[in-house]
Amino acid sequence: MSNEKGTISVSTENIFPIIKKWLYSEKDIFLRELVSNSSDAISKLKKLADIGEAEIDKDKKFFIKVIVDKENKTLKIVDNGIGMTDEEVKKYINQIAFSGAKDFVERYKDKADEGQIIGHFGLGFYSAFMVSEKVQIDTLSYKKDAEPVRWISSTGTEYEMEKSDRDEVGTTITLYIAEDSVEFLEMYKVREVLNKYFSFLPYEIYLEDANEEKDKKEDKEDIGPIPLNDTSPLWLKDPKDCTDEEYKEFYRRAFFDFEEPLFWIHLNMDYPFRLKGILYFPKLKHEFDAMEGQIKLFYNQVFVADNIKEVIPEFLMLLKGTIDCPDLPLNVSRSFLQNDGYVNKISNHITKKVADKLTSIFKKEREKYNKYWDDINPFVKFGCIKEEKFYDRVKDIIVYKTINDEYVTLKDYLEKNKDKHENKVFYVSDEKQQSQYVKMFKEQGLDAVLMTTMIDNHFMQFIEMNEKDVKFQRIDSDISESMKESETDEEKKKEMKEGLEKLFRNSLENEKLKVEVEALKTSSVPGMILLSEESRRIHEMTKMFGGITLGERYQAEETLVLNSNNGLIKSLMSLKDKEDKKEDTKLICQHIYDLAMMSHKQLEPEAMTGFIERSNKILSKFASNLEG
Repeated sequence: MSNEKGTISVSTENIFPIIKKWLYSEKDIFLRELVSNSSDAISKLKKLADIGEAEIDKDKKFFIKVIVDKENKTLKIVDNGIGMTDEEVKKYINQIAFSGAKDFVERYKDKADEGQIIGHFGLGFYSAFMVSEKVQIDTLSYKKDAEPVRWISSTGTEYEMEKSDRDEVGTTITLYIAEDSVEFLEMYKVREVLNKYFSFLPYEIYLEDANEEKDKKEDKEDIGPIPLNDTSPLWLKDPKDCTDEEYKEFYRRAFFDFEEPLFWIHLNMDYPFRLKGILYFPKLKHEFDAMEGQIKLFYNQVFVADNIKEVIPEFLMLLKGTIDCPDLPLNVSRSFLQNDGYVNKISNHITKKVADKLTSIFKKEREKYNKYWDDINPFVKFGCIKEEKFYDRVKDIIVYKTINDEYVTLKDYLEKNKDKHENKVFYVSDEKQQSQYVKMFKEQGLDAVLMTTMIDNHFMQFIEMNEKDVKFQRIDSDISESMKESETDEEKKKEMKEGLEKLFRNSLENEKLKVEVEALKTSSVPGMILLSEESRRIHEMTKMFGGITLGERYQAEETLVLNSNNGLIKSLMSLKDKEDKKEDTKLICQHIYDLAMMSHKQLEPEAMTGFIERSNKILSKFASNLEG
């Protein structure tokens, strides 16, 4: 071929500033682009060979090499793929429009949000100028009698073409690394980038150090070069051919998590779109782990990004997994993906597969499902709130752990307790704090469900909106009728209420204190605090959205319920009018109130100090009485 010089045919004064701007925050993407191009070149040659349009050795081993030469400040990407003729170099390199860059300029020249671009596939080769002061291509086409071609550009706008000395079919791209990008001459940095994007590339990729001593290289040849990647990731296999140990090993390798996953879902679809992947349900070490999922999105085994919520339903971000979808339009904005019907179908399919898997475990392995529930319930609840279709599919398999260590569906719970408290679902938000109420429930054969995770407040409201007859009430918000004895003497009850209300208001110096008197079936509890569910929710919402100050201004109305069957309360009725016992009666009232409050919530520091001082005083009086 004859030597040639020229100018690249597109408005390059626009394209290169945009390349710099868009790729700067992810500078390493240039390597993803160039190695991806090498992978494509190999795929094209293999396809041509398969249909008889290219002749290659049947034992030919395809590879991609990345060679770091720190001494000469070059980085080479070498492949033995399809190669290019001089005409193809002119077409695909000199005319940037063919690589999608012209469309890229038009679409993004006025954008300012770096988050708009998901993938840069298509911009391809010209991302090399992100890190290079000069770029050289040496390529030899697979076509018979083709001549090798060399292409050089130092500016990205002007080029030279001449005959190359390459003698093997394929392409070598040599980057002469610029001063502001010398980190890409460090082996550890290049290895890090290759592992990030190409851990599962379909063709073997090797990293070499051009400056490594020759005797060290010869030592390595005893066992042969070792590729960086796994060319056949587990998600490509048929699920029926995968063992549990393979799934666990893949999980450890992909996510560096040595805690075994609970279970997994293998996605394997070829029609109406291609989608393969594995989603893992991780075991949570603590509740906050629920927010630390990682879904890796791949395009033909090349890593694109983590947690692309436009493609993957947001609630699945709580899981860990890999999804490979080669049909996705990755050179588009996030807003396009949000509104793309094809992408929505992918998202819906993944949601359905997850719901189907959970339903299958629930129906076929209920005991195992119950054991999983403590770990998976934040995920399921979040999924229901975020995705209506998901809720429709799983609403009958949502279970609730009870204070009796059983796992029941909402239907089961309501049916079991319909004669005791109709459509009310009593729940516990803190087992330790509300232990007194739990004990009373158990004594009376009543049941309550545990709602102790951060998402439960939102989830209960969600269920109430979707299941109109269901009402959640915290265990300290009301007294079930089943816990009360039927009152026979209303006049006596009224007299006790008036007398005890006055006594407690005076003792506590709180004229607004609400006091009720009930004959409870248990005699061991003198008093308890109730706060209506509605009042508690308003109080919590005010604190959440109005700030702590506004929340403190809204005082939730708590009621002190005194148990007329308790011996201490009966004694107070006889002591309340005795002037010489006034001080002792006051101590007892204050202590009953604080004990009731402690079962309801933590005491404020000042109240706790008072409680401790009073406890010491009561013990001293008790000891004095014993001595006397």
